[in-house]
Amino acid sequence: MSNTINNNNNKPTVASSTVTRDLRDLDKSTNNLYESIVVMSKRANQISNNIKEELHHKLSEFASSNDNLEEVFENREQIEISKHYERMPKPTLVAVQEFLENKVYFRNPNKE
Repeated sequence: MSNTINNNNNKPTVASSTVTRDLRDLDKSTNNLYESIVVMSKRANQISNNIKEELHHKLSEFASSNDNLEEVFENREQIEISKHYERMPKPTLVAVQEFLENKVYFRNPNKE
């Protein structure tokens, strides 16, 4: 049985935990396993940076220069936003899924 997360905002269905992959599936589009890993790694970094920027933007709305300790612990909206981002699938899992579904554009200038 596969654990998947189905997001309603047109994002691909992504496994919620690590999945064993067949290496032969990973090098089909590049003919090189290591090149495929580099492509997936760069895509995971892009996804991670986008998520981080989005999270910082949302949390910056709650920033205040005179926060005291009680206000920090009482801000439930901020806690809920953080929990939402913690439950999201990891960027590496999203990147692998996108790569396997041919949703990642990449090129190798050395091969052109």
